Formats: sequence, structure tokens, C-alpha cells
Amino acid sequence: MKVASGQFAVSREWQENAQTCIRLMEQAQAGGADLLVLPEGVLARDIADPDLVLKAAQPLDGPFLSLIYAASRGNSLTTMMTIHVPTDSGKALNVLLAIRNGEIIARYDKLHLYDAFAMQESRNVNAGNEIPPLVEVAGMKVGLMTCYDVRFPEQARRLALDGAEVLVLPAAWVKGPLKEMHWEVLVTARALENTCYVVAVGECGPRNIGCSLTVDPLGVAIAKAAEAPMLLFAELDPARIDHARHVLPVLENRRFARPELN
Repeated sequence: MKVASGQFAVSREWQENAQTCIRLMEQAQAGGADLLVLPEGVLARDIADPDLVLKAAQPLDGPFLSLIYAASRGNSLTTMMTIHVPTDSGKALNVLLAIRNGEIIARYDKLHLYDAFAMQESRNVNAGNEIPPLVEVAGMKVGLMTCYDVRFPEQARRLALDGAEVLVLPAAWVKGPLKEMHWEVLVTARALENTCYVVAVGECGPRNIGCSLTVDPLGVAIAKAAEAPMLLFAELDPARIDHARHVLPVLENRRFARPELN
């Protein structure tokens, strides 16, 4: 599988962000990618207005996604991103979508809300209540995670035991002391301890670190970005997973039961 990671800085205006997503979709397709992963919360962002995620939320049939659906028709590229979707409760859901050929083929509502480091995602967002699905892309099984989920090893392990060979992680990882180190260590650990590829894509800009990276099943970073917008490509090889799981059979050797959602 060839995967593209589209790192960019999300603006206040959904129209601008839609055009950025569409441009990255076109570039990923031109580069021969099977999968494009975009950051978390691509509808709108403003460092001075933390409530914008709720005010800018759109339904799944809203104008932002209508443009994305239209851009995805007629080709086999699978695009993954998260947007905020309004609910009847007055809050939003942080929804990771897998879109292919003009339609949603899978969705995942973020389980772990970022109530940490003086942030409170739950102020505007409701947590999901279901284990994420697996999505097949170019013959490989892809598990879905979002940002703060990477700090909870149970989710990645559950997806690996369900059959995931690749984990995707759209994120908006907030800057702060040692935060780049946290990001790289956690992404690498989730890959190595589950002998999976992890495709982690960060939003960049004034608030978030960027630093997208793709890590292979033995913990080797095969693609990395810094703090600026960038489109990265990486080749994911099923043979590398087979090799990792042969020499490092942690999924077979484990003594704990499969994690369940409480």
C-alpha cells in the first residue's frame, strides 16, 4: 500500500480548508497513493477561539463534505480525516471518516477526549461509545484512532487483535514542553508493541506541532515531517509485517485478554 500523509495548518474558514483537502487529494492520487490521511479537525481552527470547533461543526451532508465527496468520485483513493459533527445534545462529535468514491465507507467517533494539559475537549465534544471498525485498503486492514487515543495502548492493541495491520492517527497535537517527544515515543511504541504500521498525521500551525510520521512494525520511522505543511509518501509492505510478527510474536505471546470498552 502506498500512503500519503497530508500535513497542513487548518484555518478559520471551512472553504479554505476544503480546497486544501481537495488539493492534497489530487496530489496524493497523482502520486499513486492508495490512502491519504489528513489531520484532526480539518473544518476550522483558531488558537484564539477554542469554541470554534463547535460553532463551525457541520453535518455529514453539509457543504464541506459535499465538496470532499465530489472530489473523491471516480477514483480508488481512500481519504481519512476528522471533522466535528453537531449533535442534538448541543455538543459535537469528533468523527474520523474514511471516504472513497464519493461516499463514507467507515466512521469512528473519538473515544478518548483530550481533557489534559489544561485543555478540555469535553467542553464542546461528546465521546464516542463504539470500538472503531477496520477498513480494507489495497488489501491491508486499517484500524482507526484519533490523536489522544495514542496515549491509551488498549485501543491500539484491540485493533491489532481484531486484525489491523495499519493504524491511522489523525491528530492536532498541541505544542508544549516535551510534547514532540511524547508524540514520537507514543506513535513508535504503538507500532512496535503491536507490530503494525502507524500513520500519524499532525496539524501544523501556531498551536500544533505537525511532526507527522509513519512508523513500521519494528519501530522504524520511514517518513517524517517537521513543523511546516508537507505531503509525505510511504510504502507499506505486508511482508514487513509478516517478518516483524515472526521475529517478535508479541501478539501470540501476550498473557492478557483482548481489551474491551467499558
